[in-house]
Amino acid sequence: MSDGRFEFLDGYPADVLAFEAKGTIGAEAYEQHLIPAVEAKIAAEGKVKLLYIIGDAFDGYTAKAAWDDTKLGLSHLGDFAAVALVSDVDWIRWGVQAFAPMIPGTVKLFRLSELDQAKAWICAAGKAEEDHSHDVAARHKLPTLEDRQPPLED
Repeated sequence: MSDGRFEFLDGYPADVLAFEAKGTIGAEAYEQHLIPAVEAKIAAEGKVKLLYIIGDAFDGYTAKAAWDDTKLGLSHLGDFAAVALVSDVDWIRWGVQAFAPMIPGTVKLFRLSELDQAKAWICAAGKAEEDHSHDVAARHKLPTLEDRQPPLED
């Protein structure tokens, strides 16, 4: 049994699931808390926006938790309208950047010092509808991988 947990955060729009990883996250944190919360939010809202904070209280993942994270992401790829990852942990930022092109929704990386910007961004994500009135089939083109990867800035 690991000491890790996901702390869910209140005060966000109904389509936003905001949470912070704390301690060493094990499989039980995913299976008993995060996966049911994600699936309930998807059932209630359809597409979901995630605000995922990995701050100073985060110690790591167990191997089973990392696998559960992968399964969760792959099984709900089309269900995430936007993802804001807030973390200074480089290996996590690199991993999210590597997989961002596979997520149909927008993925944006923030540093812990940018938490307020991340909160504002995730709440506003998807609100401004683009004007496609003059588009033809080109609006259905697939973006290049470079267009889908959030920049790693240091």
